[in-house]
Amino acid sequence: MAEVRVERLVKAYGAARALDEVTLDFPDGGFFGLLGPSGSGKTTLLRAIAGFVLPDTGRVFIGGEPVENVPVEHREIGMVFQNYALFPNMTVEENVAFGLHVRKTGAAETAKRVKEALDLVQLGHLAARKTHQLSGGQRQRVAMARAIVTRPRVLLLDEPLSALDKALRVDMQIELKRIQREVGITTIFVTHDQEEALTLSDRIGILKDGKLVRHGPPREVYDDPRNPFTAQFLGDANLIEGKPEPEGLRLSDGTLLPGLKGPTIAVRPESLKLDTTEPAAPFRLRARLQQRIFGGAMGTCIIDWQGRPLKAVGRDADFRGLPDAGDVWLSWPRESTIEFAAKA
Repeated sequence: MAEVRVERLVKAYGAARALDEVTLDFPDGGFFGLLGPSGSGKTTLLRAIAGFVLPDTGRVFIGGEPVENVPVEHREIGMVFQNYALFPNMTVEENVAFGLHVRKTGAAETAKRVKEALDLVQLGHLAARKTHQLSGGQRQRVAMARAIVTRPRVLLLDEPLSALDKALRVDMQIELKRIQREVGITTIFVTHDQEEALTLSDRIGILKDGKLVRHGPPREVYDDPRNPFTAQFLGDANLIEGKPEPEGLRLSDGTLLPGLKGPTIAVRPESLKLDTTEPAAPFRLRARLQQRIFGGAMGTCIIDWQGRPLKAVGRDADFRGLPDAGDVWLSWPRESTIEFAAKA
């Protein structure tokens, strides 16, 4: 396996920079998720590591060796594409063996490795089937087996679960994590699904307009996003702005939130508590409940505060004593407040 590092990568298309001085380490044997909105540069970064995109400037290292001038076929990577790119005229076994045939691996070694890869993804009993006879989840596992059968140093995944329905996607997240743990391969994957990234990743990186805006362990990034964009992109966040004063943050309705320094704060929807009577908590706001949304065990409340929409999420049972619409109090613990030094 191998550690991957990119240093000050720049890739421009005309005047637009798809990658803008991106520097990032991908630990050996780790599962790293790249997130960002469309056009943020996450897929360009993945393809630059693979060798499908040549950066204008910057360095790419795999296992400590520079590879920006090394052809794709010599970088010792495996890749799973969004559409899987399986060969419909081949059986499952033949699809998995394809990379080994290209490398002119001997017949006995090829058979051994293909069996190992198919057993790992639990598809050995379907080796003789054509890929069009498989379900979406099974095709995804064939693509995984084909990617790892050559024993690459790095595995790259480009939104590998996006074509699956929600229930199957959750099952495949568990499978992906199991396979990665058993193989121990350095894995970098691109996803637009934040929950998927939080579930699978040891570390995550968030890109915006070609720049890396935050990276680290998922829980650390979620609890300490460091900028409003990350707070709202990873999960959900209610942004509240005010004027810093010596005693705290003064809001537009005159409320003082004691001890806060930054002009902008964020509160996660799951941290907000709603009451019909004024709570004793020091962090509280008077607002108007506009809508209650039933979602089964969980519920969502849409709230208006000073013309700004806020959201609270919690157990539906906790919201049953509230009116469908009307005046309410919002409160949250001091430790659930995320402060930002400046608006990003």
